[in-house]
Amino acid sequence: MAKIDDIQLLRINYLRGPNIWTYRPALEVWLDLGALEDHPSNTLPGLNDRLTAWLPALVEHHCGVGERGGFLQRLQEGTWCGHVLEHVVIELLNLSGMPTGFGQTRSTSVRGVYRMVFRARDEQVARMALAQGHRLLMAAINDEPFDVQAAVAMVRTEVDDRYLGPSTACIVTAATDRGIPHIRLNDGNLVQLGYGASQRRIWTAESEFTSAIAEGIASDKDLTKSLLKSCGVPIPEGQVVNSPEEAWEAAQDIGLPVVVKPSDGNHGRGVTLDLHKKEDIEAAYHVAYPEGSDVMVERFIPGDEHRLLVVGGKLVAAARGEVVSITGNGRSTVKELIDTQLNSDPRRGYEEEYPLEIIDLATDTKVQLELKRQELNADSVPTAGRVIVVQRNGNVAVDCTDDVHPEVAYIAQLAAKVVGLDIAGIDMVAVDISKPLQEQGGAIVEVNAGPGLLMHLKPAVGAPRPVGQAIVEHLFPTEEHEDDEAVGRIPVVGVAGTRGTSTIARLVAWLLHLGGRHTGLACREGLFLDRRCVEAADSAHWEAAHRLLMNQMVQAAVIENDARTILRDGLAYDRCQVGVVTDMEGAETLGEFDIQDREQMTKVMRTQVDVVLDDGAAVLNAADPQVAELAPLCDGDVVLYAQDASLPAIVEHRARDHGRAVVLRNQSVVLATGSAEHVLGTLSELTFGRNAIVPDTDALLAAVGAAWALDIAPDLIGAGIKTFEPELPAVSTLPH
Repeated sequence: MAKIDDIQLLRINYLRGPNIWTYRPALEVWLDLGALEDHPSNTLPGLNDRLTAWLPALVEHHCGVGERGGFLQRLQEGTWCGHVLEHVVIELLNLSGMPTGFGQTRSTSVRGVYRMVFRARDEQVARMALAQGHRLLMAAINDEPFDVQAAVAMVRTEVDDRYLGPSTACIVTAATDRGIPHIRLNDGNLVQLGYGASQRRIWTAESEFTSAIAEGIASDKDLTKSLLKSCGVPIPEGQVVNSPEEAWEAAQDIGLPVVVKPSDGNHGRGVTLDLHKKEDIEAAYHVAYPEGSDVMVERFIPGDEHRLLVVGGKLVAAARGEVVSITGNGRSTVKELIDTQLNSDPRRGYEEEYPLEIIDLATDTKVQLELKRQELNADSVPTAGRVIVVQRNGNVAVDCTDDVHPEVAYIAQLAAKVVGLDIAGIDMVAVDISKPLQEQGGAIVEVNAGPGLLMHLKPAVGAPRPVGQAIVEHLFPTEEHEDDEAVGRIPVVGVAGTRGTSTIARLVAWLLHLGGRHTGLACREGLFLDRRCVEAADSAHWEAAHRLLMNQMVQAAVIENDARTILRDGLAYDRCQVGVVTDMEGAETLGEFDIQDREQMTKVMRTQVDVVLDDGAAVLNAADPQVAELAPLCDGDVVLYAQDASLPAIVEHRARDHGRAVVLRNQSVVLATGSAEHVLGTLSELTFGRNAIVPDTDALLAAVGAAWALDIAPDLIGAGIKTFEPELPAVSTLPH
């Protein structure tokens, strides 16, 4: 078979929020199969065998069949290569440590052109997976060699460079499990949990409650020790030194053996333990000096190194360290023994996801010093059976949370409190952590801000601990939130459609403002913070809405969307309190998205209804049957609106479960719940502002329905309509 030309990737679009495919961010790819449109998978010689040989875990893909092996069944029966590419990309993401289960491929109105989409936590990672998956598939189709491991490595590198670190990711995952949204604020690990005024910020394992003073104290180990000692926390005696000679003198004063370490280092860098000899102490000084501003000499505490994690004043996890050693065989060098006995351990790796680090003899001066103390170097060949210590610290990876004595937990909690850290890693040395420290001579040797969490998430031995959940609980205490659905949230109102949506959005924002909330508004007429216009340009788009959700002053947000925004970017919010849909118009302007007719608009506009919270409401135009039919898709309540109170949709809704509706009766706006009705006012009374401008009736009813769904009192709604000024305020020159 002649070589087949590449699948053409026509357009790649990152959907940053809920969209027509999924609630989560996704990468949408428009692709042209070209000649492959006439060649499903079962007609391409050897394709299926090569794919399953290169990616054996494809057998785990259920696909539309709904069971293990489902995708392989589709391959054998014959499926088109856009669908195959979807699964290849998903599998590359799985192999690269960013597991993904969602993907879809659908044909368009143009023969051979498909829209393929897959879940994408990070755009650049997704693009790399797509590029490598595309190359792999074409190599498989054309029976060309392909290095799968190199492709996986490239995607994994992108994950390591671009995505959240494991500590931050575990906190974000725990927040997501509680329904708390998140926004990544930089390319690193600064993340906002929650929206607007209800947000909290984290930076790895530091929170906005972690004070700079406490962090400064923790980084000064000498100051930390003095504060701990004053509060009765057991610590080792020690002093700061300024030269190798002073280090030896201090060691003699303190009493051998000693520890030499940087005064403000972390992660065990530059720390050398159990030193007895002058030359070893002086050499250890040179190891510690580059890692901090000063060098300390401390009394050596016998026992194992432990890391205790304290969050919000509570001990939530503990891990024990182990002395790492190798055993000679009389043939291999020390370097060879380290590689075969230690570095071959699958728990070791260079990336942050591994609980243990690769031991690099060429660069690790601590290991070199440890070997020198035993009169060895990298090229030495130890005798058979000789045990050589390689590392004495830095290998804290054995979970021991259940063994911690209550008195030990109390001391760790006290240490965190004394330093002032809300999240602290307490380094403790003890022979047996299940017994009180005093009776075994144990001590706290360091208190760390921003502690790593990986040792508790992926211990080399023992059960993982839910440390992410503990941090989220600290930031958003359950007892303060009876309704867990509202944790970290502000009222968000989404307004979708083409008819009067700016008026609806502005009026709802005004009513929220009158209700006492500092309200942000993003609509076609501009970006507003309360009544202050901070940008006069069209702001009915993802970026402007995102700015509102990031603003710590915003207590409620009203966001106008249209079909183009949903198709191009997705929604800026994951869920909303109220979702308004006015109509299904505008299909004729959306040809670039393969929207050809009004019927296709349902899939687009339902996105606004799909994201309504369980305790929220969809506000739908009952006069448009296509809009009214979205009601069953809403997880929350439904408020219908229409000028004609006798519409079947309105009548049926009111009769069913006391449904709510906003209608006209005798030229009056009526709030109806089941058979009960409350007159808000006549149309002649409900005019806008001092010039008594008559509003568009449908827009007025929609805005009243949204305000009612937000539990704004009818009297305030009526008064707010009369005081609403439709003229735009001048753009503010104040900073925002």
